[in-house]
Parts: sequence; C-alpha cells; structure tokens
Amino acid sequence: MTKTDLMPSLLIRNIKTLVQAEVNPRKVVKGADMAIVPTIHDAYLLMENGRITGFGAMDTCPERADEVMDATGRMVFPSWCDSHTHLVFATSREEEFVDRIRGLSYEEIARRGGGILNSARRLQETSEDDLYHSALERLYEVIGYGTGAIEIKSGYGLTTESELKMLRVIRRLKEVSPIPIKATFLGAHAMPVEFKENREGYIDLIINEMLPKVAEEKLAEYCDVFCDRGFYTVEETDRILKAAAGYGLKAKIHANELDYSGGVQTGVANGAVSVDHLEYTGDAEIEALLGGDTMPTLLPGCAFFLGIPFGPARKMIDAGLPVVLATDYNPGSAPSGNMPFVVALGCIKMGMLPEEAINAATINGARAMELEADYGSIAVGKVANVFITKPIPSLAYFPYAFGKNLVESVVLQGKAWTTPRQ
Repeated sequence: MTKTDLMPSLLIRNIKTLVQAEVNPRKVVKGADMAIVPTIHDAYLLMENGRITGFGAMDTCPERADEVMDATGRMVFPSWCDSHTHLVFATSREEEFVDRIRGLSYEEIARRGGGILNSARRLQETSEDDLYHSALERLYEVIGYGTGAIEIKSGYGLTTESELKMLRVIRRLKEVSPIPIKATFLGAHAMPVEFKENREGYIDLIINEMLPKVAEEKLAEYCDVFCDRGFYTVEETDRILKAAAGYGLKAKIHANELDYSGGVQTGVANGAVSVDHLEYTGDAEIEALLGGDTMPTLLPGCAFFLGIPFGPARKMIDAGLPVVLATDYNPGSAPSGNMPFVVALGCIKMGMLPEEAINAATINGARAMELEADYGSIAVGKVANVFITKPIPSLAYFPYAFGKNLVESVVLQGKAWTTPRQ
C-alpha cells in the first residue's frame, strides 16, 4: 500500500463517554459479565485506514489527524450488530396487521394463505432488480439507526428459482454495502401450498436441488430452518441441517417462537451458530444451551408486534448464558430495523439492564455472525464502525428515551457516512 492509497485518519475528540472500549477484546459476554460495559469518560478515538488505532483519555489525545470531529456532550458506541433480519422482501403486509387487530392470530393468518406464503407469492412476482433496490433502501435505513454489521436471510422464495433470486440480491447488496453482510439460506421457512400434502417432496427439493445450487454459487454462509409448531419438525430440521453441513453451510435455527418445539436442542446438537426467537424457553432449553457454544438470540420486536410472550432474557442471563438481541426486520412480524428500539425493548419488556442490552446488541450480536474479531466493540485493530449520539446525560438514557432518535452521526470504516442517493 502506497501513501496515496491510505485513507485519511479520523480523530473524534472530547467524547463524553466512549462505550465498549476494550483493551482486551472479549469474544462473547455471558451471565453476570453482561452487566459490565467498559467505558472511558472524556475520551478520544483515533481511526486510520478503516481501523481503530487508538483511544483513551483526552489528556493523552494525539494532537492532529487528517480529519477531526468534536463529540462534546456526546457518547460514541460501537455500531450495532444485527444478526437476524429478512431485509429482502417484495412489499409490506399491513393488511395482516389489521387482521390481527380484528382478532386473528399469526397462525390463523398463515393457515389462510397469509404470512410467509403471502410474502412468497409477492416475491415470486417481483424482479430481482426491484428487490435489490428496495432492500438497498432498507439497508441504508438501518445503517442510519447505527447498525454496522448485519445478517440477511432468504425464505420468501419457497421455490428454487425464487430462493436463488433472493440470495443473489443479498450477494449484490454485499458488493455495494459499506457494512459486512452475512447471508443465510432459509428455504425451510414455510411449507409451500403446492406441497401441503407432500412435505417429503419439498424437503427433498431443499436437500437435493436448492442446497447444491446455493453451494455451487457460494450464495450463503448459513442454513436456517423454522423449527416450530405448524412449520418444520425436529426430525425434518435435523435432516436439512445435516445436509446443509455437507455443503459447508453452518446451522442457524428459528426455534420456539410459538411453542416448546425442541428446536433449541436440535440447534445445539447440530452445532448451530445461533438459535433465534426463543419466546418459549424453559429449563430444558437453558440446560441445552449451557452445554454448547450456540448463541441464544432474542427478537423482542417480533414479540412486541405480534403480542406474544417475550423471551426470558433475565432467566437466561441469570443462568449464565450469553444473550443476543436482533431486530428480525421483516414485513409480517417485525416491520422495523430499529436496533435502538430493540435495545429499549430488552430493558423495558425483558428486564435487561442497559449494559446487558448493549452487550447483547454489540459484542454478542457480532459473535452470532462470527464477526467478533472485527466488530462489536471499540478495540485497537477492529473495523472503525461506530456511531455518535446526540448529547445525552447517561448510558441508561439511551434505552430510557426509546421514542427519540439519538443517533447523530455514523462512522463506517473510519469515515463519516451519509446516505447515498440511489
């Protein structure tokens, strides 16, 4: 690299509080340690060539850099790491929102051809270009909320052609995205109508046609299955995940959103990177999670929107587990990619301390995408993805003031970020 190739250095000065400032970076935060967020008051942060190269108290601040930002009265956080989204979809589903207000349950709407099947019909009719442009707009939206790493799933295709179309859109997003994107194949999201009386036929299609093509084009890092009541059984999930592992795709699972499904145990048994939803989590699930390295991921935006139980974050943390928070951004059950709101819900509805919710949305979120070496905290050598708040009085104020947009500036790869024009 020549001197002319180097990116300008950026120095943020007079930071009221530098949040998640780690001298010895943690890979994951569990149990009682989740209540600990290392901070530095009256601090600086130095970034060079897209990476963090220094931080500390202002009395040790470097004198100059190519660019300088003043953060007087403001806090600097590492960017959120949102490890569960369905960012690629054709259109919204507000008509189902009204149906639920009128008394229909999520499962009743699904049985009538709504829910995931509704999104699948619309996506199958939408061009790849249209999907790409709408998803890119959502990607820029969530970056504005402070998200600096994200996972995106397929699952609204439910045919080989449309699942591949979704994953190719995700690949196109990766090519232009200023933040890292992890791709997950979720062909086993629902059972297509045409296979209603032939479940085995669709599972064979996933295993023998979809997975080989996904692997051939290198379109995904992970394979996910919706293992829950009314969707995929434990046995079906196990078959699909084992087949995916043969193609080098690591496991993730939608589990226990609607009932005690056995999905958590199946995920742990298959070495899943994460098991997600977990609204129904009891002692057996916690015991299984304690016996492995699978990250339990809670999606309070979904519970909030559907009016279902919130995951037992307090019980899980007290048992010694790590907890992850993610948005589940999707058109049917969590139509929001607002990570600050998810952090607030973790506190307001799940009994998490602000520090616990911040750890869940940063370091542990990065771990749930296997990105913890480069993202999730302020540490020398990590990618310089951070955001600056508006002036706020304390760390707890961030989730407390849940209705306010408190993200003032976003820095990605050591450069101030503004939303591009499409």
